[in-house]
Amino acid sequence: MTLRHSLYLTFPGNAAEVLTYYRSVFGGELTMMLYSEMGNLDEYPFNPDPDWVAHGELRGIVNVSGGDGEVKALGSQVYSMVLYGDDVEEGRALLERLAEDGGEKIMDYEQAPWGDWYGQVRDRFGVTWAVAATDR
Repeated sequence: MTLRHSLYLTFPGNAAEVLTYYRSVFGGELTMMLYSEMGNLDEYPFNPDPDWVAHGELRGIVNVSGGDGEVKALGSQVYSMVLYGDDVEEGRALLERLAEDGGEKIMDYEQAPWGDWYGQVRDRFGVTWAVAATDR
């Protein structure tokens, strides 16, 4: 079996905006399907807006999947997405891109006690991203 990973996020009605933003940050190929394309909406355990994203997927250096659902907000203090790389300056640039347009730096990108470079940012949608890179 070959496995691939993708984090899955449930969005509060703005999946198209968030996934499009992530494509601008990470690059990759984005596909989205609306609830109106899914057939009978009465089969869902909630009443989705037909214009909401039923399923979206960004494939690239970061894989993100998700769709709109009945959630109030996207952010949480109990998780973060951790991205590992081998280029310190690319890691710094990625963290800066995630902090743009209303994001918030939580931890500056600095060399950590364990030797890697590490920083954290909460993007403008409330998702916390950690970026780690090694120059070894």
